[in-house]
Amino acid sequence: MYTVSQLAAQCGLSRTTLLYYESMGLLRPASRSAANYRCYGDRDAERLRQICLYRNAGLKLADIRALLDHAGNDASAVLTRRLAEINLEIETLRNHQLAITRLLRSKAFRRNQMMTKEKWTSIMRGAGFTDDDMQRWHMEFERSAPGDHQEFLEYLHIPVEEIAGIRKWSAGG
Repeated sequence: MYTVSQLAAQCGLSRTTLLYYESMGLLRPASRSAANYRCYGDRDAERLRQICLYRNAGLKLADIRALLDHAGNDASAVLTRRLAEINLEIETLRNHQLAITRLLRSKAFRRNQMMTKEKWTSIMRGAGFTDDDMQRWHMEFERSAPGDHQEFLEYLHIPVEEIAGIRKWSAGG
C-alpha cells in the first residue's frame, strides 16, 4: 500500500496533483487507514501511470477518464482527435509567429516612440488576433521566457500591479 505522497513521488507528481486527479474522479484510494489516511494499491499505481502516460501525450483529463473508465473506448480515435487538435494549435502558433515577425519589421517598431498596451493591443487585433489568441500568446510567452515576458510588459508601460496580474493568469494561477 502507498500513501498519497509515496504514490505521487513514484510517478514524479506532486501530492497536490494526485489529489486533484482524485477530485476529478480519475483516481480513488483503494482504502483508508485506521487514521483515515488514503491508501493506494498496485492497481491504483498502475492507473496513475496510465494517467501520466496519457497526460504526457497531451490528452485532456475528461478524455483520460473516458478511456480508463470505459475499456471498450477506442483509444486510437481519442489520440487521433487530440493529434489533430495539436496540429491546429501548432498552425495557429506559427501564424502568430509570422504576425509578430511582420509587426516587429513594421515601421511602428523602428521608430523611437513610446509603445503602450493600447497600441500593442490595437496592432495585434489589426493582425487578426482575438482576445483568446492574445491570452494564449501571453501564456506561451510566460511559459517559455518569463523574464522576457516581464520585460516586454514593462516596455508597454503597464502598471506593476497589472503586470503581476497578467503574469499570474498567464502562468495558470
